[in-house]
Amino acid sequence: MAIDATAVARVTGIKTQYKDLRGTVAAQLPQHIAVFAPGSSDVAYSTKKFQALSHEQVGRTLGWGSLAHLIVRELLPSDGREGVGTIPVTVFPLEDAYEAVAATGAITPTGTPTKSAECRVRIGGYLSAPFAILKDETVQSICTKIQNAITGVLYMPVKAESDATKVDLTAKWAGPTGNDITIEVIGEVPGVDFAVSAMSGGLLNPDVSGALAQIGDVWITMGINGLNVEDTTTLDAFQTFGGEPGTETTAGSGRWNPLINKPLVVFVGNTKTDPSDATTEVSTRVTDCVNVQLVAPGSPMLPAVAAARQVARIARLANNIPAHDYGSQQADGIIPGSDGDQWDYTAREFAVTNGSSTSVVSGGRVTISDVVTPYRPQGEEPPPYRFVVDIVRLQNIIYNVALRFNTPEWDGAPLVNDEDVVTEPTAKKPKFAKALVGQVLEGLGKLAIITDVAESKQQTQAYVAGPKRLAIKVPTKLSGNTNIKDITIEWGFLFGSAPVVE
Repeated sequence: MAIDATAVARVTGIKTQYKDLRGTVAAQLPQHIAVFAPGSSDVAYSTKKFQALSHEQVGRTLGWGSLAHLIVRELLPSDGREGVGTIPVTVFPLEDAYEAVAATGAITPTGTPTKSAECRVRIGGYLSAPFAILKDETVQSICTKIQNAITGVLYMPVKAESDATKVDLTAKWAGPTGNDITIEVIGEVPGVDFAVSAMSGGLLNPDVSGALAQIGDVWITMGINGLNVEDTTTLDAFQTFGGEPGTETTAGSGRWNPLINKPLVVFVGNTKTDPSDATTEVSTRVTDCVNVQLVAPGSPMLPAVAAARQVARIARLANNIPAHDYGSQQADGIIPGSDGDQWDYTAREFAVTNGSSTSVVSGGRVTISDVVTPYRPQGEEPPPYRFVVDIVRLQNIIYNVALRFNTPEWDGAPLVNDEDVVTEPTAKKPKFAKALVGQVLEGLGKLAIITDVAESKQQTQAYVAGPKRLAIKVPTKLSGNTNIKDITIEWGFLFGSAPVVE
């Protein structure tokens, strides 16, 4: 009421009060991406999380060409490619581990050019500036030009130094992820050979525990693990943080904890070509529904960067159409491996059943195929938390239920039985909760997040479970996806018809 019930003198009072009028309209959970990656070893930076507004901002803050910068460059590109748009990206900078070592490599030219030619080098998938090698030019001069061509591109993932015989390359951050930086010389110079020493020697990844402690009550829906998939210690840390549904209690099970209810998935990259090698780490993680391996077989790009480009498409679709799967999304910008590196259907089936996502190359572009977690406990068929799109559906269900019940209207209201006659307008009955759940279910059904809405509404239970406890049980059926199209075409011959006898 606008006027206190004890007022006597005449007055007209007008009160404005918000009322939820959304009815059966469901809200879509806004996606929020976290990036866990190191900055440049040569830059002094804080490990406090911050929102990335552009990849240039991250380059200025954590170092141009650092792993964190390269990942965000795929999420927030400025070169015309589609990024995540307005989806928030929070960076959790990781600092080099104590006594960590950066990976190193080298380019060694030998011989004397018999003809002038144009060249480039490609480092981790990034092209240097073009440079000309002139007829009869010395090796030392060639090395200087290679160094300048690399240094001239801010986002190169390596530092270059040259001497009279070679160009030494050093990853801009420490740790084994630098070992995945590929080195290529693009172009042929008659009379000159280029020997490439692959990047190696990177040791000791950063610890992610300090970054995870900063997340707090913010709902991070998707993360990008910038470290290498072989680092199972980091995979374990993300799995423990994310938790395992079905084992949640008020004391544990990570982000599935009933008191937190903000589950997430964390993506990690892999560019290995052999399906058996590519699934080595994920194949054993049968209770892990947090880590998600994204692949681009044979790509010269850093695994984390290739994964980030795919996340840019996955997150955008999850944000706009949460019930839609991610197959056929083109991850433009990823340099594909050769045709022989790509996985056929048998290999992709092997990968999915062993806990890895898949991709295909179509029209020269890497295209996302199945996006799955490693989750597949024995006896659970089909595994309920295998497909990421189903986890996104569950995120949206949790979000909408919380949106309706985590309100002042439902917090501490008087609780009575359905049969009680009351005049107190704030009092709540179990049937009120059931009706509100019905609205949520209808809204989720309209978004194709769930199916069989009528059955779910009928089976929903709400009852007084104690002096100050309202229990609600909501059975739901997630909708499916047209990932497999089973089509049978029947055919036959035209034999004509029997002649008509007159």
